[in-house]
Amino acid sequence: MQTEKIILGIDPGTTIMGFGLISVKGNKIEMISMHELILKKYPNHETKLKYIFERTLSLIDEFHPDEVALEAPFFGKNVQSMLKLGRAQGVAMAASLYRDVPITEYSPKKIKMAITGNGNASKEQVAGMLKNLLNLKEFPTKYLDASDGLAVAVCHHFNSGTISTDKSYTGWDSFLKQNPDRLK
Repeated sequence: MQTEKIILGIDPGTTIMGFGLISVKGNKIEMISMHELILKKYPNHETKLKYIFERTLSLIDEFHPDEVALEAPFFGKNVQSMLKLGRAQGVAMAASLYRDVPITEYSPKKIKMAITGNGNASKEQVAGMLKNLLNLKEFPTKYLDASDGLAVAVCHHFNSGTISTDKSYTGWDSFLKQNPDRLK
């Protein structure tokens, strides 16, 4: 008897957080849901972080994922943007760990490579490949942050059981052991 595994993929952001959920039975992948949390309407960074935490908890409570995969922030030209993205990712990680759901991080290039075979693929190329991989008749291309969240979940499935240089944590103890510099 095949068991079902549910994976929640999150593309954290402080303007838009994209997320996607997939169900995996054997080698069959099905999309459960994908959507975006629009955060630009909130007045300050702290309020946005609160809503990211609450939405992540509500997704976990509603869909009971076995694992959460997150896109890791990447260094661009703006250090302040990277710090804000890191906080958004940290809040989503904290919500997952709070519910004892294991988390794994993937770099943007690794996600694009897993989905399209090209680490420099565009958001549109990733969305198009997801449409084919998941046998979807329609794919809302206006939700490219949501499709990025879905791509994180699919990437995690493709990398399950393989040795990876990306970080994976099963709880706070595991996180602190792998990141002793973050303990003050």
